[in-house]
Amino acid sequence: MSQASTVLRRCVSCRKVLDRQQLLKVTRDHQEGIVLQGGMGRSAYICPSEACLEDAWRRKRLQKALRCNVEFKVIDALQKQLNTCNDSYIEAI
Repeated sequence: MSQASTVLRRCVSCRKVLDRQQLLKVTRDHQEGIVLQGGMGRSAYICPSEACLEDAWRRKRLQKALRCNVEFKVIDALQKQLNTCNDSYIEAI
């Protein structure tokens, strides 16, 4: 039997290498613009932490990785998604 290998990706902010499913995916789609957690095109991954999100915005890491301008509403949507991830984690405990 073949064992499923984990797909590793690097956080654009802290540069940690983690499993793809542990990171938030931001994609520059050629039709829809910037898409969260889906789409096909140039992608960037970020850790689900406040520090990484803040650092990525402050140092323009998402803009550089996606090679386009990232508006604040994308960061705001990531922040909301991060809050729901943290809330569901707290409920699981």
